[in-house]
Amino acid sequence: MNWQSVTSSNIDAIAYDSGSSTLYIRFNNGTTYSYSGVPQSEHSGLMSAASHGSYLASHIKGRYPYEKL
Repeated sequence: MNWQSVTSSNIDAIAYDSGSSTLYIRFNNGTTYSYSGVPQSEHSGLMSAASHGSYLASHIKGRYPYEKL
């Protein structure tokens, strides 16, 4: 699992574990969240989105179980 830095006003880096379908989001304030059951297609969409934060809010948050790490 490799972290990829992104250009975002809210998100610092994103990682994805394809073995467990877990998406990891590290925010600029230092907190990290994991989202479970996220398909590879959602990760790809997030990484290619013009706004990572907007994509996260509209496609990931509220749709997949999460926990603060």
